[in-house]
Amino acid sequence: MSKVREIKSVEQFNELVTNATSDILVALNFHAPWAAPCAQMNQVFEALAEQSSADKTLFISIDAEEHPDISESYEVSAVPFFVLIKAGAILEKISGADPSKLTSSVMKHSDGAVTLPPAQPITANTSSSTTSQPAAEEDINTRLTKLVSAAPVMLFMKGTPAAPQCGFSRQLVALLREREVRYGFFNILADDEVRQGLKTFSDWPTFPQLYLDGQLLGGLDIVREECENDPNFLKGSTA
Repeated sequence: MSKVREIKSVEQFNELVTNATSDILVALNFHAPWAAPCAQMNQVFEALAEQSSADKTLFISIDAEEHPDISESYEVSAVPFFVLIKAGAILEKISGADPSKLTSSVMKHSDGAVTLPPAQPITANTSSSTTSQPAAEEDINTRLTKLVSAAPVMLFMKGTPAAPQCGFSRQLVALLREREVRYGFFNILADDEVRQGLKTFSDWPTFPQLYLDGQLLGGLDIVREECENDPNFLKGSTA
């Protein structure tokens, strides 16, 4: 039986974190089913949990798209994303697929509760220097196709909904919240490949960009205009 606790609701998450005593290391794993690096890091996370002392550690797995409120509260900008907590304080945040970094950080903060690294280190797939340009373009297009369809309403923005990094992104987030739209998001500042590739993929040079069911709606001006013309536009949409 896995020692990793899968989050099904915000209430379950709050109960687990709140009830963790001050000597317990709480490790959070934010992931998404469409991100290949998450599948790799999930294995590392599982292995660390198996090698841990159950009364001194708590390993929690969160689908970042299913639980955007939790993701926003920890300013998750991309997945995989890990947060280590003890006594209610955030000790460290780790972004990206780095098995060695995650392992060493968990062992450092666990006070000996985790004594062994994962049995099999896993590395993210990388393109070699001999990869042809057409193949590289195909790879990014495949990734973007998955990203724009990762949630029914998908926002590509500068920063996160909790901390927008430009005025246009901030206004679009406010518009979505006003209409109670549930949506997935991607911080394009955290991934330059997505930032540059999406401009060509969508044939839209600026951000934010909002997608609905995998199709580009547009930026702030177009979405705002649609909302003004149709009071029910996007209202009640769920991610």
